[in-house]
Amino acid sequence: MKNQNKDQPMQLLWQFMWEKRWNYTLSVIAIILSEIVYVQFPNLLGEFTNTLQAGRLTSGKLAYYAIALMTVGVLQVALYGFGQYRNGETGRLFEYQLRKRLFGKWETLTTAYFRKKSVGDLLNHAMTDVQAVREALSGGMNIFTNAIFLLLTTLYMTFTTISISLTLLSIIPILFIPFFVVWFGPRIRQASKQVQEALSDMAEFTEESLTAIRLIKATANETIDTNRFSRRVDTIVHRQLSMISRSALFQSFIPLMGSLSFAIALSYGGYLTIHGNIKLGSFVAFTLYLAMIITPLQQIGFVIINFQRASASLQRLQTLLTVVPEIDDPIDPIPTQTIRGEIVVALDEYRYPDAAKATLHDIHFTLSVGKTLGIVGRTGSGKTTLVNLLPRIFDAKAGSVMIDGHPIHQYRLQDLREAIAYVPQDGFLFSTTIKENIEFGRDHATEEEIVQAAQDAAMYDDIMAFQEGFATQIGERGVSLSGGQKQRTAIARALLKEAPILIMDDSLSAVDMNTEKKILAALTRLRKNRTTMIVAHRLSAVRDADWILVLENGTILEQGTHEQLLALNKEYKKIYDLQEAGSDLA
Repeated sequence: MKNQNKDQPMQLLWQFMWEKRWNYTLSVIAIILSEIVYVQFPNLLGEFTNTLQAGRLTSGKLAYYAIALMTVGVLQVALYGFGQYRNGETGRLFEYQLRKRLFGKWETLTTAYFRKKSVGDLLNHAMTDVQAVREALSGGMNIFTNAIFLLLTTLYMTFTTISISLTLLSIIPILFIPFFVVWFGPRIRQASKQVQEALSDMAEFTEESLTAIRLIKATANETIDTNRFSRRVDTIVHRQLSMISRSALFQSFIPLMGSLSFAIALSYGGYLTIHGNIKLGSFVAFTLYLAMIITPLQQIGFVIINFQRASASLQRLQTLLTVVPEIDDPIDPIPTQTIRGEIVVALDEYRYPDAAKATLHDIHFTLSVGKTLGIVGRTGSGKTTLVNLLPRIFDAKAGSVMIDGHPIHQYRLQDLREAIAYVPQDGFLFSTTIKENIEFGRDHATEEEIVQAAQDAAMYDDIMAFQEGFATQIGERGVSLSGGQKQRTAIARALLKEAPILIMDDSLSAVDMNTEKKILAALTRLRKNRTTMIVAHRLSAVRDADWILVLENGTILEQGTHEQLLALNKEYKKIYDLQEAGSDLA
């Protein structure tokens, strides 16, 4: 895979923050104001202590200090709460946009990419990694802004209202914290990356196990599968404990430095108070300020750990977001036009990436508009690979495949694929209703058009037999339907699209002979002026095709009409005789 600029995800982060700069500015200002208000608390308490010690406390002054302290508390909570809300709201918006961007990226990637990546791993990107980045962006921003400005305002108050020497001496242990962060941060990030990788492995295994649950139960392999899952969970626990131990060591170091600072402050501040260098109220205020300093230090440690974890997730997202699709639109596509469906294939060779030998070679044929091409051959002969070249699911050499006189590489992918209705081998269905599966082929189809497509695919009677009709929920990948019903639903979806080119990749294999005849008769009627390609193992599906290709080991072994191929008395005739014998026996 090719990669674009490695900084793209970070640029995405900064770009988002720039777009939402007024939101962040407003939230930061609110948090700063909350800390300016909050640091007045020790100062007011110190003044109250000095007034009390001097014997000047009256009922009026007592009410003043009580109201002042209550006002400080209310204002601090209101301002900080507002800033936290704005930050959290903006962080959720970033999470939403990043997930949309991820899904959009997946939609552009080729099947070659998804052969290397599991669904579980990709889902872990969209869930855990995005959440980690969002928490660092919103929650981390709240805490970090609060901690930094609480620290700065607290130090300012101690410098200006209490004692410079006491403040400088007390913060000496704190100066060691940045060095510890630089040394320990990468270790936490590496541990977090290993945890995310283990979570992806577990998600991948879980997705595969749930998909294959019927096989697991049918073969009584529940215990084996559970043990395999347990081993993956054990790996996660081991790596998480490693990360937790590092995080705990990191987080315990910062309070330790804070405790040393407090010990220094207590000793030296007590000495200054005893000798009259500072007042008792100032010493009380300083101890409260020092407690305030320790709190943001702990918060900064927490934020640093979160950012280290988020950076590991951001690296994983970066790897995905910078992947360039191997198959993309041309730089200068031909203008959008109506595709009629004339197909010319002049393929000297096609091989999969990293394959040792060619999958297809010496494939040459022309298919005129309105004609039907049948493609037959043994399993592994290259039938599916051949038809996948037309919508550029796989990419052949430029000029090897042409539609309407233009190499398919000159079309925009959107234009090319909209002109092709494709029914894959597995007849994949979504976990929704039958109606929504059929109309997936065309937006805003009418009820009459959906019903007609179901009738043409010989699926209408089956649908009406369900209690909920077209509103029937078919379950995960159509689990509630039979194999034939899945195929016919997929065919109805393709017919509803009304594309000029129809490709059916062995999509009649699970239907009986009578149903197959009905569908083929409908195709003959509906597709008089459209091009059709039918891949099949049963020759009955292609016998009425205008031209038939017999593939063997990736090349054309025979070609002609049904009658011509029978007259050759070669491979096609052998297959025909075997299937006829099986039909007679049945």
